[in-house]
Amino acid sequence: MDTPTKNKIAKLHPSVRNEVTNIIQECDTALTGRAKVRVTQGLRTFAEQDALYQQGRTTPGKKVTNAKAGQSIHNYGFAVDICLIIDGKIASWETTKDWDNDQVADWYECVKIFAKYGWEWGGNWKTFKDLPHFDKRGFNKWQQLAKLKLDKNGYVILL
Repeated sequence: MDTPTKNKIAKLHPSVRNEVTNIIQECDTALTGRAKVRVTQGLRTFAEQDALYQQGRTTPGKKVTNAKAGQSIHNYGFAVDICLIIDGKIASWETTKDWDNDQVADWYECVKIFAKYGWEWGGNWKTFKDLPHFDKRGFNKWQQLAKLKLDKNGYVILL
């Protein structure tokens, strides 16, 4: 597991850090070829979320989210976005490539592992498909998370 991934995991909600670490390690073990998993997004501040929401609306670029600040599971530390790092240097979001030649696309090997741990894949969403996105089932309703109190570190306190 690379340093950028470790740093992103360290900022997730404390209740999912170990699980995400295990998921990424299991993905990396399953991917026996040139690809490894990198977490590209984890916890996202409200300001960062607002900047993403403005993209394609009031700032240049294409729209990448329909979630305003506070409306993303990333804002509560229960979501990650990933890419595959090929040969330790090239980022890939190609979902159909089988870098380890085991007849299963590497991305879908990871999708299965995340699902085994109870994480929802944004590629299964009906309207706004988000292929790099995974969030923890049970914590994927921002409306519920927004009502919870925060601990001294700014994480929601789970009941």
